[in-house]
Amino acid sequence: LERFGEAIRLLPERASAYNNRAQALRLRGDVAGALRDLDTAIRLSRGCGRTACQSFVQRGLIHRLQAREEEARRDFERAARLGSGFARQQLVLLNPYSALCNQMLCEMLGRLRNPGGA
Repeated sequence: LERFGEAIRLLPERASAYNNRAQALRLRGDVAGALRDLDTAIRLSRGCGRTACQSFVQRGLIHRLQAREEEARRDFERAARLGSGFARQQLVLLNPYSALCNQMLCEMLGRLRNPGGA
């Protein structure tokens, strides 16, 4: 964490340093600090490129863990537009119709695998 802080002190306009520190902060349990750094990374990257994509994914995951699904969806949509396959998967999981379809498919496959089971 100290090294990320040092990188930010040396290159305060480098979006990737904030994105990297955000991940470390989140892992340490400082979600508010992580969100601040992700917001900064997105602002510095102007919402474009690899760092923005990673920042939108990280922020979307935090929102999802906090049950803030609409905010998570917005971040995953932006990350998906920037090329994130993971964000596209998250959007499918957040779609209630897709979740219901997936649940029904799992139940059907379970019955096919174990026709006599309860």
